[in-house]
Amino acid sequence: MLGILLLLRAGQVSFGHAMFLAVGAYTVAFVAPSVPEVLLLLPLAALLATALGLVIGLFLVRYRDIFFGMLNLALSMVIYSLLEKMYAITHGTDGIRIAALTFAGVSLEREVQEWVMFGIALTLAIGFGLLVRAYLGSPMGRALAGIKTRETRLEFMGVSARLVLLFAYVLSALMGGVGGALVSMTTRHVTPQLAYWTSSGELVFIAILGGAGSALGPFLGATAFELVRVYAAAAVADAWQMILGGVLLLVILFAPGGVWGILSSKLKGRGA
Repeated sequence: MLGILLLLRAGQVSFGHAMFLAVGAYTVAFVAPSVPEVLLLLPLAALLATALGLVIGLFLVRYRDIFFGMLNLALSMVIYSLLEKMYAITHGTDGIRIAALTFAGVSLEREVQEWVMFGIALTLAIGFGLLVRAYLGSPMGRALAGIKTRETRLEFMGVSARLVLLFAYVLSALMGGVGGALVSMTTRHVTPQLAYWTSSGELVFIAILGGAGSALGPFLGATAFELVRVYAAAAVADAWQMILGGVLLLVILFAPGGVWGILSSKLKGRGA
């Protein structure tokens, strides 16, 4: 979600960003049988996702708005189709089971391993959150907003809008790859569904719900998303997706700043 936030700052939406989650997850699935070490698998997943983000980004940063979003979607669906059809390698929709992993060379019990993974995920989430916060406050991060509102002026100032967007795109790919690796290590099962367009839709949903005004937005959006989904599924099991869609529609119409925008406006009101 933090990666989607960076792109939203530039006024761009990726409808296929889940492909980087799939790359990170399948990196773990393919390499874990030979190298089951978490401390090696995470950097490798990040590296491969970053490399793919750079290759794709060099092509995509030439486009804007709906073209940017739909090209991301198309590439994601190509990867999804490959993962689904190459059964001999990926096991198709059956997916790949991941054996027990080691942490610094030590094999742990399932319950202990789950707590360790939770700690790693929490540490990385906080670390990436602080990184994105610092990046958005930097000159290059502030230039993202210029792409959304006055790209031509950026170019006149000697700032390459494509380079700024490419850096943000590659950084978002890196975080997506790490996220996918963590998902695979936690669930111990990887399927092509990770690259499907609905997975990307959830990421965009959460980012918009949380708001792009702060690095805290995606965390608020993820919390709100899970709460709405759990209670909606409990109340109306057959129509919880419709409730999620209704919530997103209300946010777009009445609170375009998302949860973060609502909270920040209330805090400013109290301060005044």
